Amino acid sequence: MGRQRKRIVTSDGASHPRTDDKPPVPHRKEKKKKTDLGKVFINISIALCIFSLIWFFYALYMRSSLAKRVVTLHTSPRVLDANSSSAEVSPERFWGSYRPQVYFGMKTRSPSSVVTGLMWLRQFSDMDVNLRHTCEQGDRLQGYGWLMHDGISFGVQEIRDSDFTLTTEFVKRMGGEHGGDWTWRITAKQHSSAAHAPVISLMFYVATDTQGSLQAHVEERKRLSTVTGSSEELGNFKVTFRKPTAGDAASGKYASYNHLQTVTPGLEKLTDIVKNSLNRKFVFSPPSGEKRPYIAVDTYKPPHHHHQQKPADTRKETDFVVHQVTVQTPFQIEVLFESGSFHDRPDQLAGSVLTAELEKRKVAFDQKFEDTFGLQAKGFTQSQVKFSKAALSNMLGGMGYFYGQSIVQSVYNEYPLLYPEGPLFTAVPSRSFFPRGFLWDEGFHQLLLSKWDPQVTREAVAHWLDLINVEGWIPREQILGDEARSKVPGEFMVQRNENANPPTLFLALQELVEQLQAQPDDPSVQATLPLLHRLYPRLQTWFEWYNTTQVGPLPNSYRWRGRDKDTNLFLNPKTLTSGLDDYPRASHPSAEERHVDLHCWMALASGIMAKVAQLLGEPHQAYERTHQTLSDNQLLAELHWSEQLHAFSDYGNHTQAVALQQEKVYMPPGQPRHQFPVARLVRSVRRAPKLQFVNALGYVSLFPFLLHILTPDSPKLEFILKDMRDPDRLWTPYGLRSLSRTDPLYMKRNTEHDAPYWRGAIWININYLTVRALYHYGNLEGPYQEQAAAIYQELRTNLINNVYRQYMDTGYIWEQYNDSTGRGQGSHPFTGWSALTVLMMAEQY
Repeated sequence: MGRQRKRIVTSDGASHPRTDDKPPVPHRKEKKKKTDLGKVFINISIALCIFSLIWFFYALYMRSSLAKRVVTLHTSPRVLDANSSSAEVSPERFWGSYRPQVYFGMKTRSPSSVVTGLMWLRQFSDMDVNLRHTCEQGDRLQGYGWLMHDGISFGVQEIRDSDFTLTTEFVKRMGGEHGGDWTWRITAKQHSSAAHAPVISLMFYVATDTQGSLQAHVEERKRLSTVTGSSEELGNFKVTFRKPTAGDAASGKYASYNHLQTVTPGLEKLTDIVKNSLNRKFVFSPPSGEKRPYIAVDTYKPPHHHHQQKPADTRKETDFVVHQVTVQTPFQIEVLFESGSFHDRPDQLAGSVLTAELEKRKVAFDQKFEDTFGLQAKGFTQSQVKFSKAALSNMLGGMGYFYGQSIVQSVYNEYPLLYPEGPLFTAVPSRSFFPRGFLWDEGFHQLLLSKWDPQVTREAVAHWLDLINVEGWIPREQILGDEARSKVPGEFMVQRNENANPPTLFLALQELVEQLQAQPDDPSVQATLPLLHRLYPRLQTWFEWYNTTQVGPLPNSYRWRGRDKDTNLFLNPKTLTSGLDDYPRASHPSAEERHVDLHCWMALASGIMAKVAQLLGEPHQAYERTHQTLSDNQLLAELHWSEQLHAFSDYGNHTQAVALQQEKVYMPPGQPRHQFPVARLVRSVRRAPKLQFVNALGYVSLFPFLLHILTPDSPKLEFILKDMRDPDRLWTPYGLRSLSRTDPLYMKRNTEHDAPYWRGAIWININYLTVRALYHYGNLEGPYQEQAAAIYQELRTNLINNVYRQYMDTGYIWEQYNDSTGRGQGSHPFTGWSALTVLMMAEQY
């Protein structure tokens, strides 16, 4: 039993604790303290939950907001009004050959235009159905292209098929409220080598592209004589198909006629519809010779696809009418478009009236061409002048008007999105292979076109800048509309907003600014200043986008984004965004790369931004400082000069010890081979990469020279001129090759399916920049002036002679030229930047 404590009792009977007794524990206070701590923890937890939820929803909102930015257009007012291309505002340019992807066709500059076009086939051919419509390299024509085209009112084109030639001509005449009238004339002549006069079927068509309606009018039982129609933009109109004639005698009565009237869900279906409507039940009856069955349009039944589940096409259907005339060569046919609003028409634009108008336009074209380029005065032959007219005309005839939506994606989008709808008036690199807009090509195109018609350049640049989004990004490849998409492989369809393209539109802007400063009172250039005012906010955002998204690892360095990711399959991962595709860069892509060509493009762009800002009275000092910094030759050498190569170079994680070899596929003994994947060619790396200069000598090495960044007294010029003139490196009798013959990747395939592209071939756009730079340094005082001037004369002569010779031999201007033989190769006709040969001939830089 434990001890009991004693208690002391006082007189009042109250008991008092002893002094050595401890006070009682305050139970209620301790409990309250514990309760307060618990509440604190609960409150903190609630606050954290609320904060987490807020952060989560904020992150969702920000991601959603960032995801929308890629498809949010720039907030400044559009450069061009929505109706700037309409018949009311620009009647003389409303109708045109704005369908470069077809051999011959016209449309208006509007989102949903009535379109017209030509198809043809040779009857009684060895081929089953040799229908020609869209420009295809597989058609193997001996040549086709515009011989004359003024970009506005007329054009003359020659198409050389196997044993006959078609000459297509058109003339426009202003009048009324909807862009006036136009007339086509198609002349067919057999080649002198043809054993028999070919029988040809020409198929003229009209389609409404969802806007308006068509009515076919038939006479003499089966001959389609006219098509009348109406649309919101054209009002009432009539298309008349005249009977064929042949010089000395009317052969129309011996022609056979057929027609087709149907509907189509899209313009990209026109060829297939005609092919699927063809029938052999018709008989051609010439005045002499045997009767023979021929192929002609009949009724159209959509093809039935067995075992193929395809979603129904929900697009609005378009009226589509085809007029087929089958006749033996030689013959001539005219097709007239007449606007219902042209009430005071003096006479029909046909027959002798058309002939007179054509002759008048040809004379005016010839005079303007000589006034602009002066090639006859420079001593070029008549044949060379004709070639140069064709080069310019093909670029003008390659102007297209497209409308639609790009497919784009940013890192914040799980799936691709549709860009806002918009128009694009642009030249195209190649009518057969690239009949759409390319951002870096267009700057080169407009260098030539700005000399001929500054208004074309102003409109084209404005259309491109109107496609810029709020971030400052322009999709580098414009695939607008179903017709354009039908020509593009799916892998190239999606445009990604981290990917750039060389900002060559600054070259075109530089030309416009120089024209304005040289001749401020010239009416043809006075519209440039108000255009620059409207462009300026977009140019600022565009420049800033490059200056932030393409920044390199060191101050004032730059790096192309968008290099190929799968390094295992590529000998050298491509950089499509640079425009130079497979040109050798660092073997192992990394964030440590520095690209010398992009550095130079930014130096050029900042200088032009400074000039434009100063011209407009805007603050220009920041652009000028950027330009001075990027043009500093010492900084450029620190970032990009390779002492080992004595050339300007990229920098990155690189090794030259790479090769393609067949991968090893392990197969267990006794297993059938077909059950295992086919061995591919994959990259083998024999020596680990390290950070170093990329020792590839070629076009990229020349950029500080090409864009005039080097000072005339720079000792680096000596090495550049020496490499340029060395036949073992860049020099050939036909132009500068893109990659030195001594480079390990010279003419090497990039994959087993990917032939060399920018690894040795001669490209005219970079050769044009080279000739321009040689002319520049050859006219500036410095230790290398005479050397630059001498190389200029030699290189210019080589380029002009080879492009001209290949055109005469093959019928085409080509995408690139073989560095060993000079022979044209790649896509053709390529009358995009290869047509810059005209400026070299004219010595206009």
